[in-house]
Amino acid sequence: MAGAAARAALAVAGGGAVTGAEAGTGAETGAGPGAGGGTGPGDGTAAGTAPEAPARPAARADFRGVWIATVFHRDWPSRTGLPAEAQRAELLAHLDTAVERRLNAVVLQVRPTADALWPSRYEPWTEFLTGTQGRDPGWDPLGTAVEEAHARGLELHAWFNPYRVANHTDPTRLVASHPARLHPEWVLPYGGKLYYDPGLPEVRRFTQDAMLDAVGRYDIDAVHWDDYFYPYPVAGEVFADDEAYARYGGDFPDRASWRRNNTDLLVSEMSARIKAVKPHVAFGVSPFGVWRNIATDPEGSDTRAGVATYDDLYADTRKWIREGWIDYVVPQLYWHIGLPAADYATLLPWWDAVVRGTGVGLYIGEALYKAGDPAQPAAWQDPGELSRHLELAASLPAVGGHCFFSALDVAKDPIGAMATVVADHYPTRVRAPGRG
Repeated sequence: MAGAAARAALAVAGGGAVTGAEAGTGAETGAGPGAGGGTGPGDGTAAGTAPEAPARPAARADFRGVWIATVFHRDWPSRTGLPAEAQRAELLAHLDTAVERRLNAVVLQVRPTADALWPSRYEPWTEFLTGTQGRDPGWDPLGTAVEEAHARGLELHAWFNPYRVANHTDPTRLVASHPARLHPEWVLPYGGKLYYDPGLPEVRRFTQDAMLDAVGRYDIDAVHWDDYFYPYPVAGEVFADDEAYARYGGDFPDRASWRRNNTDLLVSEMSARIKAVKPHVAFGVSPFGVWRNIATDPEGSDTRAGVATYDDLYADTRKWIREGWIDYVVPQLYWHIGLPAADYATLLPWWDAVVRGTGVGLYIGEALYKAGDPAQPAAWQDPGELSRHLELAASLPAVGGHCFFSALDVAKDPIGAMATVVADHYPTRVRAPGRG
């Protein structure tokens, strides 16, 4: 998680057009913790057998993750309607690439738009598998991913988007049995999309139930959320939650405080429910990289981002760390070293200081998708930019690893930025912090 982080660039500029994706769910492509659109690398011919599980080296734990986005076929599957075996082969190819790059965790998007990549008791099969929402793809992608990832010594973090229902505003395009059609009062249109209303307690409970279905049924290593809670602001539009606010917001000084409390409840309740079902399953969140700007709050980062999680997404990520509601945080620091409005070298120590001493793991979200993109600034044309990020992070005690957006870019690596990271920082495979 993902996301709009890439759109951070936008944030950075104080509101210009942002390139990128939802690093938690990408750039208003809706992709997820990263950016951009595009298709996955597989062609259905990738090797389909798992290599022998690698022996776990004794080196210290270090999170080396990669996001695999399924929304809009950002990473996988490469297109709609592939046969089940071709889908499976492409997925295994991504897992094999992670092993080759000496990574140890994959963060697979399994609930991109209030749907599922497993036979859910609550929600329909995702359209991104077959092209038709609700159609059984003939196999169990999440179950396969868990089994095959573990066979390769990889952690499998199941990535869910809590509130996004559809990347359009027409409920009739949803399958007739979709909960959003059965409960139209739960749904609000905004910015060309449909969202569940976070202010409704029944929505919070339902979305938790839907995600916990996967927790209870699969040996996942973690529940992972991206940066999308309340939607990113859209100029000239209002998120029309007046009815919910009138019903439930009376005890709060303003709507923003009420909205933040709604998100706090979503996180704290989910945390408790995960531990009640499977105490060993971690809970992680990948927020947009700026909590608050220092001009707004003296405890914020020395940045001038146009979006902040606290003020615009109603997500007090710092509070979640301090309260111990999450086990790890992956801030999407999708900017280069030296960017005046949001310098990677400024944000990195800010997050290190926030997490230090809390027991919460800190892994940094890295914008691999920007490396070599001609639309990006000169810094991103340098194959060594990301390697320098890891060099800076190595000097900070709370940073326990990195996660790269995304799998397509790990595989294609157009200018060798990922290869440089591996050569400079990943000489051998190591275990992930969460597995033995």
